[in-house]
Amino acid sequence: MAKSFWLGIIGGIFGIIGGILAIMIGGIGGAFDISGSFTVFGLGLIAILISIIGMAAGALSDQKIGGGILLSAAIGIFIAISLAGVLPAILFLIGGLIKYIQND
Repeated sequence: MAKSFWLGIIGGIFGIIGGILAIMIGGIGGAFDISGSFTVFGLGLIAILISIIGMAAGALSDQKIGGGILLSAAIGIFIAISLAGVLPAILFLIGGLIKYIQND
């Protein structure tokens, strides 16, 4: 298997974990009636969706499209869950650059 495939899978797993963490924080905030908790909950769901898309992009056979989607997923997950998304964003970024530049 290619390096970008594994970076996409591992980044997606960490992204899903970060999204679940954001959902839990949003749920706890909602239980205590803290403003903005629904936004955190929604961003956690978006982070999970972006992680799934990033995992699928690592498996694409088209190098340019897969690399572009992985790079977009890196930016999207970092915006969605900020600090919890640093590790998946770095993994998606490296995987996207490898997939876009090289033919692995």
